[in-house]
Amino acid sequence: MSVATPQARWRPLPLLTTHLLAGLLLFSWLWPTSRPLWDALDQATFHLLNGSLGSVPLWDWLWALASVRVFDILVGALLLTLLIRRDWLFAQHQLRPALFTFVGLLLVLLVIRVLVTKLAGHFGWQHASPSVEIAGAYHLSDHFPLLERVFELKDRSSRSFPGDHASVLLIWGLFMALFARGGRLAVVVTATLLFMLPRLVAGAHWFSDDFVGGLLIALLAIGWGYCTPLGAHIAAVLLWLARAPMQMAGRLPLLRQLAVLRD
Repeated sequence: MSVATPQARWRPLPLLTTHLLAGLLLFSWLWPTSRPLWDALDQATFHLLNGSLGSVPLWDWLWALASVRVFDILVGALLLTLLIRRDWLFAQHQLRPALFTFVGLLLVLLVIRVLVTKLAGHFGWQHASPSVEIAGAYHLSDHFPLLERVFELKDRSSRSFPGDHASVLLIWGLFMALFARGGRLAVVVTATLLFMLPRLVAGAHWFSDDFVGGLLIALLAIGWGYCTPLGAHIAAVLLWLARAPMQMAGRLPLLRQLAVLRD
């Protein structure tokens, strides 16, 4: 089992690798020669996934429920549970460092996402969702008005690049993949890709929004947040700030069962 304790040190080769991969992704999407391949993949993915809607009511309900904001909260709870479940990836003494390292990565990701979004607007990379741009798209929000009114269905956007929802899932997947092996790695990869599907099926994002924009952000975040001292310093500060509240929470009857709250 790999140790997840934050270490304030540089990891030059992984840092360079994450930036090269991010740069290649963006270059392949912007380069006129390879851009048609991305556009064709976007079109094919949308027609395959969104085109599956409108025939089987149960199938439509499944993706409508998976596209509401509440479902995102449930997914977040599940992913957090896998992260802090003792002895699934991390031993007892590794749980807090792992948790706060990941929170530090999320903060780094937030900053990078803002910067990438601003660059996208400045350089004209921004575009609308496929459900907005493609005629005949199946709009879940139109067919499930109650879900749309009460919970807000995420099936369209006038600015869908980069895929911010995907970037969070991908940073979780990349972080967990650093330590997962065998069947656990398969679970991490499957969960990451599975929970990215609702936005693609609903037509809120193009394939490239997630696997260019979202992955670009996640790679840069894992690079700067884990391959430099930055993430470790953020995690150390957060751990220091949270120590007293976590000790208090650990005395409560229900919460004290959580392994991450035990010293």
